Amino acid sequence: MSNTVLSNTGKFRFAAVAALSVAALGLAPGTATGAAACGALFDDFHYASHTDGLLSQHGWQVRSGGGGPGVAGARWAPEGITFPTSGGDKVLQLASATDGTPAGTTQTEIMQPDRRFFEGTYAARIRFSDAPESGPDGDRINQTFFTISPLRYDNDPIYSELDFSEYLPNGGWGEAGPVNFQTSWHTYTPDPWYAENKSSSQRRSIDGWHSVAATVSDGHVRYYIDGELVADHDRGGPFDVYPRQDMSLNVNQWFIDLTQHSGGTSTYLEQVDWVYYAKNEVLTPAVAVERAASYRSSGVRFTDGLGGC
Repeated sequence: MSNTVLSNTGKFRFAAVAALSVAALGLAPGTATGAAACGALFDDFHYASHTDGLLSQHGWQVRSGGGGPGVAGARWAPEGITFPTSGGDKVLQLASATDGTPAGTTQTEIMQPDRRFFEGTYAARIRFSDAPESGPDGDRINQTFFTISPLRYDNDPIYSELDFSEYLPNGGWGEAGPVNFQTSWHTYTPDPWYAENKSSSQRRSIDGWHSVAATVSDGHVRYYIDGELVADHDRGGPFDVYPRQDMSLNVNQWFIDLTQHSGGTSTYLEQVDWVYYAKNEVLTPAVAVERAASYRSSGVRFTDGLGGC
């Protein structure tokens, strides 16, 4: 595990249908820090398609149009967001594809755009992919799960972003092989590129399903993969990377560049089984996973208790 400053490429980025108390579920308690524990968001992604009205009712927005990050001229494709069945349960699937040209490149993103996410515990079960579902391999694809706030202007002093996982199966940003990054941001300037952040990485394949979690509390952002602590970013050093404002919650999959494309059309998949956020509550990754499992076993596909917190 490293803990160094890394200049990555730039990134621009309620209705509760069920109310279920922790006590009713018999869940293991967490430890609240700072403000009192204040509700949770859970989604098991039981939707029909990217046009399902429940998505917007539940706070989700599917991205369309153009713009960064990724390949200039590429399109953010809503139709790339689907909800197939995997392992007997529906999952969120992001399909991004390229034929090696910007016009022939589609990227995918889904987000909770209302900025309600700050301190607490984040967790998701994510399937990363080393190889495309179809077509030749080798493209520099980025498969992500993160929170972010707007950059109001260059070197915005309250810009906040936490990249829980940015998985590059085919490398990029000077990396040759599979690598997974966790990055906590202070600020950046898009042009000319300048970044202030702390980043850690694991230079190994994480192909397949994994538990991704993070806790944000008391000046520390701690990142976990399958329950293992892989990074702890604090306020020390040249940049204070602890977030300074509420953020949106996002999942996306995009191409860093097209320089390694070798012909035909390649389609890459990222899948998310469920996502969970406990506001102002610090949990172990195991307890976060247990809570998600308890929602599911109780038949709760979505709940949002963040209102009023």
